[in-house]
Amino acid sequence: MSMERAESARKGHSSRDHGRMGRPWKPAAAGGILRGAEDAQQASFLELFFDLVLVFALVGVVSRMGPDLLSDNVSVRWLSLLYTFVLALPLLWLWTTTAYVTSRFDYRNRWIQLLVLVSAFGLLIMATSLYGFEQRGATFAIVYVVLHIGRPLVLRPLLREHENVRALYTRLAIWASISGVIWLAGAAMHGNHRIALWAIAITVDLVVARFRWPLPGMGRPPTSAWAMASSRHLPERYQQLLLIALGETVLSIGLTYANHPATFAAKSALVVTFLSSVLMWRIYFYRAGQVLAEAVEMSSNRAAAGGIVGVAHLLMVLGITLTAAGSEIVLAHPGGPSLPAWLVVILGGPALFLFGRSRLERVVFDRLAVRRLVGIGVLVLLAPPLFFGPPLLAALAAAAVLLGVAVADARRAAGRPPEAPSPSA
Repeated sequence: MSMERAESARKGHSSRDHGRMGRPWKPAAAGGILRGAEDAQQASFLELFFDLVLVFALVGVVSRMGPDLLSDNVSVRWLSLLYTFVLALPLLWLWTTTAYVTSRFDYRNRWIQLLVLVSAFGLLIMATSLYGFEQRGATFAIVYVVLHIGRPLVLRPLLREHENVRALYTRLAIWASISGVIWLAGAAMHGNHRIALWAIAITVDLVVARFRWPLPGMGRPPTSAWAMASSRHLPERYQQLLLIALGETVLSIGLTYANHPATFAAKSALVVTFLSSVLMWRIYFYRAGQVLAEAVEMSSNRAAAGGIVGVAHLLMVLGITLTAAGSEIVLAHPGGPSLPAWLVVILGGPALFLFGRSRLERVVFDRLAVRRLVGIGVLVLLAPPLFFGPPLLAALAAAAVLLGVAVADARRAAGRPPEAPSPSA
């Protein structure tokens, strides 16, 4: 009897240990590929590995943007802002679609693991193409198109017993092929023509995804991943996305500071830019970021709530990326006159972050985020007078606005129990 109990205990312990470490690879049977309600909701180590590659990719976007912002050519400085969006959005969209794959499917399945690892390698190649972009930029679009067409084609044969989900990836593959033509046409060109075509292509990708890849004659779109039993997984992934973006900002700040003389102005810029990163972390996680998963779960329309959450996080990450680029400017040129494009980055980054955060407030608490909107207004009003001051002063003003929003949050919460989510019905 004691041996039987020991064997039973051993098996029970083994089943509990599967969790994050995963269980042995299982065959790619269609019935075993979907994520179950009992599966762990936290990110797997495989997903965290993918996130590490995204850090490098976002650093590449900021590094690609920095020299153009410091250029003597006015048009180059302004075009660098467009380049930032056109290059950052495909990277973030690749991360998003990968997060949807790991949320919908069992990450322990060998085919899903292979898809995530191939996606990570593709993301790495896209990031390396940002260095020496005029010569290697075509690789950026080619890899992006191959991944977005290839992954649905790999998944379709594995979903014969799940026709509804299979239809989703049929739609995705068709639309990826349509936008892929535009991506590849841009890859064959250079300069402004390339960036214009890529701006159209990423707009097509995001718009059709917003309407869940509509196609005539294919009936209702499949169920959103947000409405599945594993819906708590996606909010956690988006929280990690915010931490990735903030980590990239700290990395960019540290690298830029290390490559410039440690003057008093540079040290002051380091403190101010790091403080801005800390404040954005504080503003995000208190309180909507903390209870995001509960709010989505409580929502009567998880798909709609999830769509707003996704857009809000993309806006916040873009704002953080602009803030990182602004930090590089401030660390490289803390004194001297400010240029208009520099002010757009230094002040516009925090403003875009606050706007995205206000959208999140609407989902979690169903209210207008007045404090964040006031902060955006103050940043806009400060822009004209700051044109006559140095970049360090503009960065200090942006940090002061973020601090004001964080303090207002703390004062509102003082002496009260933690606020529970109250999503709209």
